[in-house]
Amino acid sequence: MEVDVLFEDNHLLLVEKPVNIPVQADRSEDRDLLTLLKQNIKVRDEKQGNVYLGLVHRLDRPVGGVMVFAKTSKSASRLSDMMRRHIIERKYVAVVHGLPKKKQGQLIHYLLKDHRKNKVSVVSSHHPEAKKAVLDYEVIALHKGLSLLSVKLHTGRPHQIRVQLSAIGHPIFGDQKYGEYINKRGQQLALWAHMIHFEHPVRKEPITVNSLPPHEHPWNMWEDIFIRKRNS
Repeated sequence: MEVDVLFEDNHLLLVEKPVNIPVQADRSEDRDLLTLLKQNIKVRDEKQGNVYLGLVHRLDRPVGGVMVFAKTSKSASRLSDMMRRHIIERKYVAVVHGLPKKKQGQLIHYLLKDHRKNKVSVVSSHHPEAKKAVLDYEVIALHKGLSLLSVKLHTGRPHQIRVQLSAIGHPIFGDQKYGEYINKRGQQLALWAHMIHFEHPVRKEPITVNSLPPHEHPWNMWEDIFIRKRNS
């Protein structure tokens, strides 16, 4: 499988994650991105031993877009710390059903993950195991009952964007887990990791990398918007 490299140096590897591939090995035993990238680097660089590649964040299996990996343990430690302190800026684009009442706003929920079912629910802030989840969203455009949103994460909870948008009555197009009552089986989840921005963990210079969703439904309903982004 070919994986597009968006940025690489001696410390970092940023790639465009394909949809429907797990980030790391799981119970499905399907080919995972981390293993695939290590194999690609080993062959490309003709490395004799094991390849180090640190996983510092995740994307859900059906989600595509920008991901950053660390090529050294020092970079991995520093990036992980930046993730914990929420100083890595991450933006997504999503297609949701309906039109939110406010064109832009901030969503704050408290989430609880059922690890057995691999599903997250919104609970009271008083729940002892609840995790606070915060995101900003902005409506970019509306077409045929679907809204294109820009989403900025302030926290990185499992399934966060999917759960929070569903909680306000606007599940993401194609989401079989949090929008099963409105989506059809076989539809691809329309959530894409669009941008990541952070300070280089070693060189201390700003790094900004973008990725745009594929020319497929429902993204192609806003092809003019994405063409402008590609040319900007």
